[in-house]
Amino acid sequence: MEADFSEELADALVRIQRLIRRRLRSGLTEPRLRGAEVELLRLVEARPGIGISDAARALHLAGNSVSTLVNGLVRDGRLARETDPADRRAARLQLTEAAEKRLEDWRRRRAELVGRHLSGLDEADRAALRAALPALRKLAAALHEEAEDL
Repeated sequence: MEADFSEELADALVRIQRLIRRRLRSGLTEPRLRGAEVELLRLVEARPGIGISDAARALHLAGNSVSTLVNGLVRDGRLARETDPADRRAARLQLTEAAEKRLEDWRRRRAELVGRHLSGLDEADRAALRAALPALRKLAAALHEEAEDL
């Protein structure tokens, strides 16, 4: 029974994320960003000045994969690579204004999309989802901690 619940929950979360991503892609006038690119931009937003190796660890990706993502995002004007004054060989990453605007637009559109669909649910369903948020955050934290140990 617990395995069935785990599988159903994982499937529901994946479906929700996939559908949100698809809906947000429609109507974009700019080239779409891949999931790993968005994750990297959000990480740099949360931790301005992060280095490539720290970003790789935080995203659980190989350093050369993050370097490739950084090179593309720098070329596209979404990331700025600055030299670390303490170690001239190391780069520190910063969002560009274009990336900040893109992330802000993405958040606004995501909130509108999810809000529109939440408003279509009855109050009992909205209350159940609201009540589930702390448990979902704990689940995310546990999954993140396990990934940190890998």
